[in-house]
Order: sequence, then C-alpha cells, then structure tokens
Amino acid sequence: MAAGGLIVWLLIVTFFMILAGNLDLEIFFVLWLIGILIAVELIDPAFSRPSYLHYLRYAIATGVILFGAIVAHKVLEILNS
Repeated sequence: MAAGGLIVWLLIVTFFMILAGNLDLEIFFVLWLIGILIAVELIDPAFSRPSYLHYLRYAIATGVILFGAIVAHKVLEILNS
C-alpha cells in the first residue's frame, strides 16, 4: 500500500515536471524524500519494529545527507554569483 502510494506520488510529480517543462533531478529527489518520509511515518507500527523498516531508515538517512549536500551546493552557487 505504501509503495503504491509512493509510486503514484512520483508519477504525479513527474507528470507536473513534464507539464512545466522543467525536469530537474534535484527537485525530483527532494519530493521523493518528502514522499518516503511521509510513507514511513504512516506505516511505522507502534509496538514492533519490522526488519524492512530498519533498512528503510538507512535509505532515509542517506537521502537526508544528500539533501544537505544539495542545499550546500545551492548556497555556494548563490554566494559565488
């Protein structure tokens, strides 16, 4: 269910990016990260911790680190112009 919701979310994002004529991988990545954070928060069980959720947290941590790198790169672009 959560994977299907995430796929629908990414298809909507892709559709609107194509419609706007702006296919930006950084924006797509940030919107993917928002979608996966929401999905994980919705599927997180209250009293147990499935093993797949543990590995999904590693993917989220990697995504947050990449998000920080994107933000740092954009700030450096602004400062250098």
